[in-house]
Amino acid sequence: MKTMGVYEEKKETCGTICLKYLLFTFNFLFWLAGGVVMAVGIWTLVEKSDYISLLSSKTYAASAYILILAGVIVMVTGVLGCCATFKEQRRLLRVYFVLLLCIFLLEILAGVLAYIYYQQLNEELKQNLRETMIQKYQQPGQEHVTGAVDKLQQEFKCCGSNSSSDWNESVWIRSSSAEGRAVPDSCCKTQTERCGRREHPSNIYKVEGGCITKLENFILDHLKIIGAVGVGIACVQVIGMVFTCCLYRSLKAEPY
Repeated sequence: MKTMGVYEEKKETCGTICLKYLLFTFNFLFWLAGGVVMAVGIWTLVEKSDYISLLSSKTYAASAYILILAGVIVMVTGVLGCCATFKEQRRLLRVYFVLLLCIFLLEILAGVLAYIYYQQLNEELKQNLRETMIQKYQQPGQEHVTGAVDKLQQEFKCCGSNSSSDWNESVWIRSSSAEGRAVPDSCCKTQTERCGRREHPSNIYKVEGGCITKLENFILDHLKIIGAVGVGIACVQVIGMVFTCCLYRSLKAEPY
């Protein structure tokens, strides 16, 4: 009977050690994943901030902020998880599990926001992009919008919201400060000073669907990246929560 007891104790200790190293490996991968999530969020805000200024809704930017917050929490949680694993303290494991659950809920929230925005994106662009272009381009105090529109037209090789004819109603084009331009110089295939005076297809971008289609496709592709990252991290979290529960249960019968 004594031999059996020693065998069971060794078996339990061996199982606990295996769980510890599995959870430690998970936490290291989880910490790296947190860095990836945070990087995606920062990239969205820094590299694509010009395009965000063209959108009336703040949902797209909110999704990026949630990703950054989730990434920071994930990295802190990864470090806490390593400490909880090696110290074998159930209290730390409980805190670790709660943090995993909070991150999971944050990711669900970001996913819901992304899905809602996906549904309303086309309508928002139709209603607001054209109005933003014709009313705010080259207007006092709207330098960020002007820069964003120029960058949009050059990067996506498009002109106007739906077509280049949208610029006919532009406040700036109708003013003397346009210096006879029919479209902004950023519509030109080869951008030079006052090249926007010539509206011929050989000189400016004539793209079916205009910049709306290009910007919509870009944002939808980016939302897919955000969604894929979120789903990937969520799957890893589920595994981590299972490991945490197993280790917690194995430590219940052991002394502190």
